[in-house]
Amino acid sequence: MGMAEIRIKKRRRLRSKDIRALAAEIKEKTGRDSFTVEDLVDGGSSSEFDVVFVDGEIRALVIDGKAFLTIRGILKYGADRGFITVDMGAVSYVANGADIMAPGVVGADPDVEENDLVWIRDERNQRPLAIGMAIMSGPAMVEATSGKAVKTIHYVGDRLWKYDES
Repeated sequence: MGMAEIRIKKRRRLRSKDIRALAAEIKEKTGRDSFTVEDLVDGGSSSEFDVVFVDGEIRALVIDGKAFLTIRGILKYGADRGFITVDMGAVSYVANGADIMAPGVVGADPDVEENDLVWIRDERNQRPLAIGMAIMSGPAMVEATSGKAVKTIHYVGDRLWKYDES
């Protein structure tokens, strides 16, 4: 239990136009509708990135001005774009927060570009395992036989995953 829990500061209710802008950006990146102005949407900041609470759950994050769903967000809303698929041999590493190495990548959204936020899924179940920042384009990471493909930012079981409002 070495990891301290994530600390959220400056939590506040987001304005409708900000909610719409975030949701539009997420739809563009994932291909799916997510939260709306009808939901209770709060913003907050942690030491590493900003977070977006929807109905009390952290369902999106904002890093360097880019918004993307968290793993819980993808489980809730789904995502058709921005995926990187890894082979089953890579899953245990990803589950421990390791970065994604190109040899483990068996598929990727061809539209993924370097520095995009992406979600990592396993090839068998297509379940979201992690969120990260692409170091190569989608096609490049599928072709590459060595090197780091994605820098992991958030994974199942990490402090962000474990955060709840209790």
